[in-house]
Amino acid sequence: MQIKKLTSENIEVLAHLFVELWPDCTFETEFEYCKKILKSKDQTAFLVMQNHDYIAFAYLSLRNDFVEGATSYPVAYLEGIYVKEAFRKAGVASKLINRAEQWAKENGCSQLASDVEIHNKQSIRFHQKSGFKEENRVVCFIKDI
Repeated sequence: MQIKKLTSENIEVLAHLFVELWPDCTFETEFEYCKKILKSKDQTAFLVMQNHDYIAFAYLSLRNDFVEGATSYPVAYLEGIYVKEAFRKAGVASKLINRAEQWAKENGCSQLASDVEIHNKQSIRFHQKSGFKEENRVVCFIKDI
């Protein structure tokens, strides 16, 4: 298993993995978004390759705006993490978290933040097991006027 940083060679793979995690999105939209990540100095992604196949990713950013529970800035933010189902429960995501922490430190961060949809119990358990501490729960509203 190898962890590789996002490059022009694996950008298309990342876009496909984004769509697997966020199926309401389109490949075309995510591919354009991944191009922006590649060009950004405040964002990155790491992909896991096993036996010549990409099986997982972690997408990170540096945030300087409000982050719930943060005590210093910038904060490294885990924007998304995904492991293909057949490779789960094998430590892949934990290795990605370790790489994310390393990237955060390299970028002057002392904290790594994340968020999870309130109904995603599997992801909540993963974050807790990975050492994240829950800071808050929120219900968001919108009203068309």
